Amino acid sequence: MPRSKILTTSFHDQGVYPCPVCRVGKISHMPLMEAMSCDFCQQIFTANVEEQQIKMPSRQPPLIWHWNGFNWTEAQIEGVELGWGYVIAAVVFVLLPTVLIGIVAYHFPPHPETPLSWVPYVWTALTFLLHLAIIVWLLIEVYQIPVGAYWRAIQQRFLGR
Repeated sequence: MPRSKILTTSFHDQGVYPCPVCRVGKISHMPLMEAMSCDFCQQIFTANVEEQQIKMPSRQPPLIWHWNGFNWTEAQIEGVELGWGYVIAAVVFVLLPTVLIGIVAYHFPPHPETPLSWVPYVWTALTFLLHLAIIVWLLIEVYQIPVGAYWRAIQQRFLGR
């Protein structure tokens, strides 16, 4: 269901908005500076009111979010467009080594009575998990996902610390 254009708010650098990085804190204008900062994850942003966007200059290339009147759009890397080629490369990076090792383990199985007959199957599973972990780690690094801030928010919410 589309949202009403009547309820949209335009972005200005003196307002308070949800943080696009941690999604827990609020970003607001920093006194005596031409920047905005989050009260939870401490990220600093520069605002471009004309284009209704904020930029996180603490990483290179910087991440940019656009204000759509209700919330921030997904992060975009300045000057870089991640398309389907990167998605296909990531899927191939995860599946190709796993399939190759799985095929070898299936066609040349060890004798069931040998002490380490389970190794090829565990090796196949570890290949999949570790290649997937590399892709997840790259996504966390590229998009600067604040895993520590999320962990602190979970602790505060559920453990009451």
